[in-house]
Formats: sequence, C-alpha cells, structure tokens
Amino acid sequence: MSYGQGGPQSGWDPWKPHSQQGGNSDSGQTPDWAALAEASEARNKRRRLLFIGGGALATVAVGTAVALAVVSAGGSDDTAGGPSDLPASASLPSGSDAAVPSFAPTTAPPPLDPKDFISSARKDTAPLSIATLFPGAQLTAGGTVYRKGATADTADCTSAAGGTLPKVLTANQCTRLLRVTYTKDDIAVTVGVAVFETEAQAGRAKSQADTKSIVKSLTGNGVKTFCDAAICRSTTNSYGRYAYFTITGFTDGKDVTTKDTQVFTTGDDLAAFAFGQIRRRGEAQASAAAHE
Repeated sequence: MSYGQGGPQSGWDPWKPHSQQGGNSDSGQTPDWAALAEASEARNKRRRLLFIGGGALATVAVGTAVALAVVSAGGSDDTAGGPSDLPASASLPSGSDAAVPSFAPTTAPPPLDPKDFISSARKDTAPLSIATLFPGAQLTAGGTVYRKGATADTADCTSAAGGTLPKVLTANQCTRLLRVTYTKDDIAVTVGVAVFETEAQAGRAKSQADTKSIVKSLTGNGVKTFCDAAICRSTTNSYGRYAYFTITGFTDGKDVTTKDTQVFTTGDDLAAFAFGQIRRRGEAQASAAAHE
C-alpha cells in the first residue's frame, strides 16, 4: 500500500493522533487519507459494538432487578420489601380490647293471653253466633261423627233453662244462651252456652249450679224428644265469660244409668268441643291483636 507521494513514512500509526506520531511527522508529507478513513470506520464499528453490548447488559441488569424485586416481595425475609412501619403485634388491639358497641337491654313483650280476650265483654268483640261456635252440619270427636240437629239463640236465658238453672243465670246477669243438639244413633245431647259480661259472673254461675241446674233439651230438625221426663246425664263448666252445659239421654225415652257409658262419652265429647270452640275464639282474637 502506498502512503503518500514520498514513499512510506516510518513510525506512522493510524490509531494515534497526528501530534503523537513518531518519525518524520513534521516533514510536511501529506497523510494517506484512505488509510485514515479506514481507521475511522474501524473505530466507529467498535463503538457501535460497545453500545450494543452495553444495551444488552443494561437489559439483563433491569431483568435481574425486576426478578429480585419479585422474589423479595413473595419471600418470607422480613428485611426484603416487607412493611417495616407497622406496630409490633403486642401493640395491636386484641379482640377483647376492641371497642364493643353497647345497647340498652330490651325485652320482648309477653305473648298475648287468649283467655284475656274472652274474659270480658269489653275485649271479647268478635262476632258470636251458632255458626261461629258450632259450624258445619256435623262434627267428629274421638273418632265418632255426630250429626247436628236443631239450634237456638236467645237473650232470654231463663227460657232455655230448667230446674234451678234459671235462678242461677238471672242472679249472675246472663245476657244470652245459645243451644245446639247433636245425635249419634239413639243418643242425643244438647249443648248450651250461657254468655255473661265478665269471667267472675260465669265462674259464680258454675259454682252456684247444682245437680238440678240443667239446660233444656232442644228437639226438632230430625231429633225426637229426649230428656223430657226421663233421667238424663248433665254437666256444668265455665271458661272465660262463658258457662257451658250439656244434657244427654236416649231418644226413645228410657232412663240413663251408670252402665250407659256411651251416654257419658257423648256428653263429654260435646262438652270438650264447646270448651275448645270458646278457647279458639280467644286465640283468634289474640292473634289478630298481635298483628295489628
């Protein structure tokens, strides 16, 4: 390769600046510009390689930093990325130390007593009739079906009572007497429900009644005359402001004896039914009042 017009220069290094060249650098000879350009291109190529390599190293460094951050966040090392400004567990409030809202003690109101609603005329305001006390054409009690016969409802209590009962009903100011008769084969029973203003009056009527205080038997509507002259079995009881009576006997006119257990069962079944109907009357009114 030719280095200028005057032949080769001794000691010329294309990688060094002109001021550092040895030999005849001051001889005034013209530099080989082609060689200089080639050397400059070589330097630029080296710089580009260094920049590319540096970028790769920077990417690797960033990736390593991210990896370290992720590992630190998910690790259990308390010194790596964990919150350091929380108070110690001993200073955190425990469940027993936390503020608990307090409320004034309350009590649920007591349930309404159904008997209260049938103990006085003031509270016992539901409709009252034969249909409400003795609904339907028959009833079943103790597995026995009783057919309903004649019914009656009167404000003249004494007209539906016999023996010593009229005096008892008058003394305690009976306001109404409802009657109904049921039959089963040759046995008939009349149930009478006397109505008073207060429970006290009904209770006195019960206690003052004796074995001769009877409700009159009710015939008709397919029921023959019974307990008109024959011996029959009678009962007396009270609940709330109601006193209820039964008289049971044979429709063929024969007397009842202690051996006629079916007569006793029939009378007890109808007395229990009357009590249940009066009690349900109170329950219905108590339930309605509780939902108002």
